[in-house]
Amino acid sequence: MTVVTPQAIPDVLLIEPKRFGDERGFFSETYSAKVLTGAGFTSAFVQDNHSRSPKRGTVRGLHFQAPPFAQDKLLRVTRGAILDVAVDIRRGSPTYGKAVAVELSAENWRQLLVPKGFAHGFQTLTEDCEVLYKVTDYYAPEAEAGLLWSDPALGIVWPGLEAVINDRDAAWPALAGFDSPFAYEG
Repeated sequence: MTVVTPQAIPDVLLIEPKRFGDERGFFSETYSAKVLTGAGFTSAFVQDNHSRSPKRGTVRGLHFQAPPFAQDKLLRVTRGAILDVAVDIRRGSPTYGKAVAVELSAENWRQLLVPKGFAHGFQTLTEDCEVLYKVTDYYAPEAEAGLLWSDPALGIVWPGLEAVINDRDAAWPALAGFDSPFAYEG
């Protein structure tokens, strides 16, 4: 049975599917709409994405898509390990600017549900990482935005690895002065 656990920011959910193994290997139900509906998540996923990062320390994020193209994301790691991070960017939220960080790996089999209104990113903890994630809206380049992953105001405790990052992600704005397109709805 899959276990769903709200995190320090309760809208972010840690999902722990069970793996059943025998001499042939293992079987796991990695996604169940029924399980997520039972946890209060009722949106439909419309696209699956797959990223590969060959170098340890690779940073992807902190990204989000602005409304009306906002995305919920359900992430899991199929090779390697990452520190996965979700930052609340909903104006008026009691946890605005706060982050949740969880280690996801092929070994621990955990998943993280990052809802709309959160910036998302990760740093690879191992070489050759592969991350699969489902999203609830299609990619819209005109709606893509982000926050600076290393902004100290976010309080994220990154693992201290040398960051491998692209120019775009290194140039996102810091939280101070950020005008979020999301509002907290209570």
